[in-house]
Amino acid sequence: MADGTKRTPAELADDKLTDIQKAAGSWAREVPTALQPAVRAVCIRLAEMVADQRNYLAPLPSAQESEREQMLKLLVERLTSKSATKGIEQELKELSEMELRATGSWSLVPTAQTEWINTAIGFLDHQGKTLPKAEQPDAYWADDLVAGVVASVRAVLGIDELQARTESQFGRSKPGVEE
Repeated sequence: MADGTKRTPAELADDKLTDIQKAAGSWAREVPTALQPAVRAVCIRLAEMVADQRNYLAPLPSAQESEREQMLKLLVERLTSKSATKGIEQELKELSEMELRATGSWSLVPTAQTEWINTAIGFLDHQGKTLPKAEQPDAYWADDLVAGVVASVRAVLGIDELQARTESQFGRSKPGVEE
């Protein structure tokens, strides 16, 4: 910060939650009103998935890694709170039922993350097809929206996708352990 005051992990998590909610609102404005709760639900769940990928991120120096891990843990808790999920409970329930059939551990298994992303696309696609034909989004709207949401959340969290993929593919040292 400009005044030199260091933000706590809780304050950082609150800031990230606010940014994610703004992004969710922005993505939701791009679709018909009837689809907005579904889009917000997918945004919240994808943000939770990205934040919960602590084992997927390149390690930081010890103190920073501990702080980031704490902030991400708090953010995941905040993303599942009643205040973050208000008004989208039914959509989250539907999405949860679909995702339980698709995958189990998104924070550890890269293929599970891909399966979950595909589940989110399928969920939104299904929601779009429930609208009258004239109001349905184009054929690839859900794919584009999910890709955009994942990119937005990664940007909010400061996650470099290329570095994360490289680290997960070629291994990395244990977080907090300096070589």
